[in-house]
Amino acid sequence: MRSGPREKISRRLGVNLFLKGERSSGPKSAFTRRPYPPGLHGPKRQAKPSEYGLQLKEKQKARFSYWVSERQLRRYFALASKSKEKTGEKLLELLERRLDNVIYRLGFASSRRQARQLVSHGFVRVNGQKIDVPSYPVSVGDKITLKRTLPNWQLPPHFVLPAWLKLDKKTLTGTVERFPVRDDIGFEIDEKMIVEFYSR
Repeated sequence: MRSGPREKISRRLGVNLFLKGERSSGPKSAFTRRPYPPGLHGPKRQAKPSEYGLQLKEKQKARFSYWVSERQLRRYFALASKSKEKTGEKLLELLERRLDNVIYRLGFASSRRQARQLVSHGFVRVNGQKIDVPSYPVSVGDKITLKRTLPNWQLPPHFVLPAWLKLDKKTLTGTVERFPVRDDIGFEIDEKMIVEFYSR
């Protein structure tokens, strides 16, 4: 998925999406140093966005946070809209259950892009089976391991393990305890705006 410099995405959307792993949390982060939209003339007053603009912004936040294409996000929305649950919350659940996201959430990778590489290069096992599809949806009870131990692996300084996952640090094994819920997301997003955007 091509999108240009990653930190510009965060600046454009006005929220730190942590697209460059630990760098995004430190003082070298472009979002920290220049927390305003990218442009030639520095910060300036922004015009009040339209309703459509607000909806688009929330949709883009979800798309770039989980690093999925527009086509993939539309497919997830279609699946969520068929569910008996709230469409927005179901959409976020489906995105959270992606295998590349789970690898990132377990602390095995510093970003979702790095997690996607681990999966697509065949380093990830789910219940002992090699899975090389980043979009693979994990289920309750699944055990996620790596093909081989990561050299010098340690959890990132700001790591917080989501409540729906369990991590055995000795064996580097993650377990899906339950499906994620809205409160597990861990970053600011208005899923209702995304529903409104795709329902137009």
